Amino acid sequence: MRAQPRPLGINTWVWTSPLTDADLPRMLALVAGLGFDAVELPLEEPDHLDPARTAAAVREAGLAAYVVGAMAPGRDLVATDAATVAHTQDYLRRCVDLAAAVGAPSVCGPFYAATGRVWRMTPDERHAAYDEWCTHLAPVLDHARAAGVAIGIEPLNRYETSLVNTVDQALTALAPLLDAPDPGIGLALDTYHLGIEERSSADAVRRAGRHLVHVQVCGNDRGAPGHDQTDWPSLLDALDDVGYAGALNIESFTPDNASIAVAASIWRPLAASPDDLARDGLTFLRSLTGSHAPGGAAHD
Repeated sequence: MRAQPRPLGINTWVWTSPLTDADLPRMLALVAGLGFDAVELPLEEPDHLDPARTAAAVREAGLAAYVVGAMAPGRDLVATDAATVAHTQDYLRRCVDLAAAVGAPSVCGPFYAATGRVWRMTPDERHAAYDEWCTHLAPVLDHARAAGVAIGIEPLNRYETSLVNTVDQALTALAPLLDAPDPGIGLALDTYHLGIEERSSADAVRRAGRHLVHVQVCGNDRGAPGHDQTDWPSLLDALDDVGYAGALNIESFTPDNASIAVAASIWRPLAASPDDLARDGLTFLRSLTGSHAPGGAAHD
């Protein structure tokens, strides 16, 4: 295996939702204690995590931090009213501010429409929606560039959105922004969605190429990565081929939180316990990548 060592992280959604200031020290201690290099912080509501307190807690835990957003109902940048667009833009700016505070290189998510919102479009309607999306995303992107944070757009599977399902669709839709001299925007790819929508996850990574800014991993069943149907060696080869040196962050979800379980269609436990899912995934990823335990692994 020629896959390069890289930081390995996990999203706190594996255990809890929402993540708040009150939960943060316990969650960070758990993630660090399990041996991860990094933590993925989901900001479900702007007031759930104070940027300064979060930055201090992350430093104390010795973890690299990444930030993801949640496109809850009412967060939309396309085919909606001006007030909803403004509200969504404000939320995304707050995500950027948290990422800047904790030193995260990017803030990622399906930043176009509420997760679960689907509608049919003709080719002309889709083109118009993509134009509208770029227009409404531009002010957020300006804020992110000023903060030194990249925006990572995540394609979702067909059951969670009808707007951006594939790498090719994302590249087409974002072309006016990606073609800028300093784009400050790219793609965030999740192996779960790749496994549903792409003919080859590895080829999709290669098509994303230099625009790839973040990677989330899990098994094809949304459980721990490893011992599933995913062709992990080919996927890691593709990441190496495009020069992706960032973290691999496990994203899975607790079935115990009603709202997030429904949004992610988690109807059964994905492991004996969330801790078991985390341990099994970390063990597999370390064996796959040759990454060392914390202290020997470099954080990006």
